[in-house]
Amino acid sequence: MSKVQVGLVQMSCTNNKQENLEKAIQKVREAAAKGAQIVCLQELFTSLYFCDVEDYDNFKLAEAIPGPSTDALSEVAKELGVVIIASLFEKRTQGLYHNTTAVLDADGSYLGKYRKMHIPDDPAYYEKFYFTPGDLGYKVFKTKFATIGVLICWDQWYPEASRITALMGAEIMFYPTAIGWATSQDEETNTEQYNAWQTIQRSHAVANGVHVVSVNRVGFEQDGAMKFWGGSFVSNPFGSLIYKASHDEEEVAVVTVDTDKTDRYRTHWPFMRDRRIDSYQQITKRYIDEVE
Repeated sequence: MSKVQVGLVQMSCTNNKQENLEKAIQKVREAAAKGAQIVCLQELFTSLYFCDVEDYDNFKLAEAIPGPSTDALSEVAKELGVVIIASLFEKRTQGLYHNTTAVLDADGSYLGKYRKMHIPDDPAYYEKFYFTPGDLGYKVFKTKFATIGVLICWDQWYPEASRITALMGAEIMFYPTAIGWATSQDEETNTEQYNAWQTIQRSHAVANGVHVVSVNRVGFEQDGAMKFWGGSFVSNPFGSLIYKASHDEEEVAVVTVDTDKTDRYRTHWPFMRDRRIDSYQQITKRYIDEVE
């Protein structure tokens, strides 16, 4: 299947986990009604973005994967015949937690999960307190409609992650995300940050010749100190935007992605052909201290 209808759900969240799940399911239904075949939800959509503080009570938000949320979403996926990409707070066992995305196929089957590999630790993003780095490696999922790659938020700044995912056969790359602006910041800083965020992901599309779909949350959280900037988007394999959401509103969008375009772009701009894999060994070093 060449042309795939991709749904993006950009929404605000509350401190009520069940309400957030029900809201997400309703928006998946909206996307399916618009023709979506693969629907991507934003990062940690069942809760507020709780990593703004280091609070042990927040571990109560975690759940097993598969578990209650994936069970509910599996039923919806099967009913609607859509693939659902669901980013959740995973409790692996006592004291071991991950930032994880589950993928549910269009027949409701659980295809597997990807655990976030790159974990940030910045003011208002204290994720290292909650999440153990992923240990499943990079993943692709062969869904009914396309082979997809899933990376999560902070992963989106790393070209190595997108390259490996593309080399594994991803036809479309998805990034569930939660990123925002401190409301104390000036507009120039806000614009610079958003542009960098969008640019790095569009560059992954160009370098790998695949469509990139980035889905962010929206709305004020952290008692008004943080405005999640929305701006979800879809980039074609040459970095051109074919959809961009607002910075302020909830949106359910469905965008046509033609995976056959990968072959055209990779043929005319053969970055994959010209890779010098014999010269990249040093990339596994933390820093190249000595250069001969």
